[in-house]
Amino acid sequence: MIDAIIIFIFVLAFAGVGFDIVQVLPGEIQGQVSNIQALRWLAAGFSSIIGLAMGLVAQTTYRRLEQRIRNTPIEVIITRAIGLVLGLLLANLMLAPIFLLPIPSEFSFLKPMLAILGSVIFAVLGVSLADTHGRTFLRLINPNSIESMLVAEGTLKPVATKILDTSCIIDGRIQQLLDTGFIEGQILVPQFILQELQQLADATNDQKRVRGRRGLDILNQMQERYPDTIVIHPEEYEDVATVDAKLLHLAHDINATLITNDFNLSKVASLQKILILNINDLAQAIRPIYLPGDYIDLKILKNGKEPSQGIGYLDDGTMVVVEDANDHVGEELRVTVTSALQTSAGRMIFAKTNSSTVNQY
Repeated sequence: MIDAIIIFIFVLAFAGVGFDIVQVLPGEIQGQVSNIQALRWLAAGFSSIIGLAMGLVAQTTYRRLEQRIRNTPIEVIITRAIGLVLGLLLANLMLAPIFLLPIPSEFSFLKPMLAILGSVIFAVLGVSLADTHGRTFLRLINPNSIESMLVAEGTLKPVATKILDTSCIIDGRIQQLLDTGFIEGQILVPQFILQELQQLADATNDQKRVRGRRGLDILNQMQERYPDTIVIHPEEYEDVATVDAKLLHLAHDINATLITNDFNLSKVASLQKILILNINDLAQAIRPIYLPGDYIDLKILKNGKEPSQGIGYLDDGTMVVVEDANDHVGEELRVTVTSALQTSAGRMIFAKTNSSTVNQY
């Protein structure tokens, strides 16, 4: 629609100019014309053709300018506008004394020329400085302005909301992750998860009751420490049968990330294209990697299968088989790693004793 309006305005403007331009012809030329009205309409017709061509050029230029503005980041537009205004203001302030100087009438044309030249120079200078230091200027005004603008235009992605499931709350390691700051964004605890924790806490089975009460205690502690981060979500999904299905529905509806320790739930969520953060996978990924020649301070807990072997365990439960350590059960040794083996049951590390660093417990 705007394209047709631009072209129509140019055609109409040029046609009007062509219709009225006959009046500026010398009187003797107008006297030679037998039908002055027909000449006016003829000139308007030719001028409208020129206006059509100029309108098409203007319409194409407008579309190119519009596309360029759309592709320009919003913070660049803002800073350039500010730089342009400041440049023009500075040009007027600096050129004002020149206009007060007594200039001979023969050189009076210098004033408007200096005004135009100075305005153009300072306007270009302001825009150039805005391109160079615009982001720093915006950050001084509002430290979060750049990030907000980049998120709005899609350059940066906002932090996804997280949803906790029951197993992750009872596990307790999520609280340690919050304390270290590795978990960002808002964390939702659905109402149906609270109900499941309450049912566990009220169960007749001692083990379930302990787990439920532990989960409620951990959740209360997290909410006291991080009241703005931990939020109770009221969604119920009464038409959905299981808690896992409700979690998946909620994560899908709000495009959230699901934090869980449940292996099967992780697989189902992955099939439904729901982002998963599995605490067990994280713990597995950050376990220390021991290479041959590394030293480990280890307590020998029992004898191994071979007569000369002793067995110890790392903090993450990894079994360490130590040669020539059968006589050091109950002692702490500094052992040297010889090799590591990954099995279906987990990881095993093989080591040998270093007799010079034996400390009796």
